[in-house]
Amino acid sequence: MVNLPSKHRSPWKKAINSFLGVLVIFGALYSGYLFFSTVRALVARTSLPFVESVARASTERGRSSQQELPDIEHKKERVNILLLGIDRRENDSGPWRTDTMILASIDPSTNSAALLSIPRDLWVTIPGFGENRINAAHYLGDKHGYPGGGVALAKKTVWYALGVPVHYYVRIDFTGFERLIDTIGGVTIDVEKPIHDETYPDNNYGTMVVDIPAGIQHMDGKTALQYARSRHGTGDYDRMARQQAVILAARDKVLSLDIPLSQIPDMIDLAGSSVQTDLNIEELIALMEIGKRVDRSGIRFAAIDDSMTVTVRTPESWLVEVADWEKVRMLVDELFPTPASSTVPTPSLIKAQLDSEAGRIEVQNGTLMAGLAESMTNDLRELGFNVVRYDNADRFDYAQTVLIDYGNKQYSLEALATHLQVRPENIHHAWDTPSDVDILVILGRENAQ
Repeated sequence: MVNLPSKHRSPWKKAINSFLGVLVIFGALYSGYLFFSTVRALVARTSLPFVESVARASTERGRSSQQELPDIEHKKERVNILLLGIDRRENDSGPWRTDTMILASIDPSTNSAALLSIPRDLWVTIPGFGENRINAAHYLGDKHGYPGGGVALAKKTVWYALGVPVHYYVRIDFTGFERLIDTIGGVTIDVEKPIHDETYPDNNYGTMVVDIPAGIQHMDGKTALQYARSRHGTGDYDRMARQQAVILAARDKVLSLDIPLSQIPDMIDLAGSSVQTDLNIEELIALMEIGKRVDRSGIRFAAIDDSMTVTVRTPESWLVEVADWEKVRMLVDELFPTPASSTVPTPSLIKAQLDSEAGRIEVQNGTLMAGLAESMTNDLRELGFNVVRYDNADRFDYAQTVLIDYGNKQYSLEALATHLQVRPENIHHAWDTPSDVDILVILGRENAQ
């Protein structure tokens, strides 16, 4: 251990503990990110190659150059981060599916944070790849060379499914999680129901038996990972609740620790091999300042669970979870509310405003021009519109483009009308008609030129 005079040691320890406590609010089940972020902030002014390479590579690992990012530095806008856990084994080159997906958010205007667990079997549309389980997005992105890789496609898929912009990501593998839980001395969790899992995946693509008794348990990294990953009980839904318990346990443990400086080199080494993110150092420091104002009572946990999904068997005999998107949208709106605007927005294609409103849009082809809906969808997404799907219309003789307004997304509606040059008489309001989208665009021949 490094022995420093007290006048130097105390500020360093205080900085480490504060930063760890701040970043844990994002619910990093894969809590290595806490240390990764800490180290990067502490060495921000040094010439370590690790820090410089991470900063240079940030745009190459999932960050979209076309997405308007929140104003973190001035602490004004909500920040959304997708937490990804991948089942990467030693000597396995991938690509990998995600075993865990959590959308974390911090709102500086209310000093609050929220975490939403997403079931890995949720049936969604993966942009450019059709319908599939949501955990396949990362795999498909890496396998097919999607711009930005699997993390970029995972971010976009969550964005389109939930209608919430995903600004950043943090990805960690299970080996890193185990080692980092051990680094903080393990976690203590009140296990409500005993775990007996005879089909827990081992490190050789086989299975093993896991037993965790009920009651107060102090867990090392290996046991904490088993507790978080086991599908014993009600499968993914029960597992997501346990993951959230691990999140709180990690938070409480980190806040109670006096992290020794001698562990910093190990943290750097571990972060380099196990953790990936597109947050840069300046953004991490800004997040630290924001997070200081958020305590445990200001953190909300939720999950897309069996109260809003139905298990369905696909023609390929896959068991998937099909969502009641109206219920999901109510939960998302509650967790990630958008601020009310005091003025009526003017028609303008500013992506930040479209992101804030997060209107869900469907595009349909009402003409005989093949591929029109797909090409228009791509164009609109490039402009920042949240197009969640496209299809053919009920008929193909629309001369003029029509907008059907199902929700209260006035800015998106006006921006679409302006961009597509839709006449006022072709904008119809159907607020009393149930729909899982806010706006339906039916393309006419006037937009097929």
